[in-house]
Amino acid sequence: MRVLGFGDNIVDRFVDRGIDYPGGNSVNVAVYAGRLGVEAAYLGVFGDDDLGGFLRESIAAQGVAVDHCVVRQGETGVSTLRVDDGDRVFLGWNGGGVTVREPLALDGELLDHASSFDLVHSSVYSRSESELPKLDTLVSFDLSSEEDYRAPAYLDRVCPHADLVLLSCSHLDEGATRALLADAVRRGAGLALATRGVAGAIAHDGRVTVAAPARPVAQDAVVDTMGCGDAFLAGFAVSLLRAGWTAGRRPSERMIERALHDGADSAYRQCFVEGAFGHGRPVERRALASMWPGSEREK
Repeated sequence: MRVLGFGDNIVDRFVDRGIDYPGGNSVNVAVYAGRLGVEAAYLGVFGDDDLGGFLRESIAAQGVAVDHCVVRQGETGVSTLRVDDGDRVFLGWNGGGVTVREPLALDGELLDHASSFDLVHSSVYSRSESELPKLDTLVSFDLSSEEDYRAPAYLDRVCPHADLVLLSCSHLDEGATRALLADAVRRGAGLALATRGVAGAIAHDGRVTVAAPARPVAQDAVVDTMGCGDAFLAGFAVSLLRAGWTAGRRPSERMIERALHDGADSAYRQCFVEGAFGHGRPVERRALASMWPGSEREK
């Protein structure tokens, strides 16, 4: 089995720690799939600055192939965060840099490469929507939690070309979550998955709805929650692939139930990891001070 992360990469800058970590939704899913024993690769655009080189080297060090990626002139995307009682708090970002501004188009060799994977995963942060219809393989897509990506026009653009969509729903009650999943499937998604933090997860495919609890973890044991949703998706998708999920075979209720538990296990393990997958390095002092005034003086 082979899984490809297609789209966004970014540096997660934790201003309270003064550390940069490699990340990005598409990157993370590829890394986590690789950790589950699947052949994994990442396809996207790296900036030609120092942070772009840092990202590329960190991803490759995880055993994720990056040989088809492109380096373009421009800055790397940076998101700034801090951790409060184990929970990540986003402070802002620079728009995603050249990775988002000049995304890859899947044509010729790149399209053949992407379509050779059993599953291609992308996200709302990748500007890959126009490329999804080209893919002749299973597609998963992270719809995140922002309302802009729940609008009917956006769902109608993505869902018909996605075999699996993930929606972050920890801010919604169960009724609203189920309604959102049903809407995504009505608009064309093969299977819709909602992660709800400590409230567990729910999956719906238009025929059955399956729910499963989260694995409990002591709050004081959590390192941070960065990447937990991506880890859940990777565990869920890899479980389905191993059970025989293909473009021509819809997963059974039993397969979905097993995948929910495997996703919960994967997310649980992610709670004890710094950043998305480690590989942190100290932030250059002037860069940190410019994003969080006073931090340079306090270090």
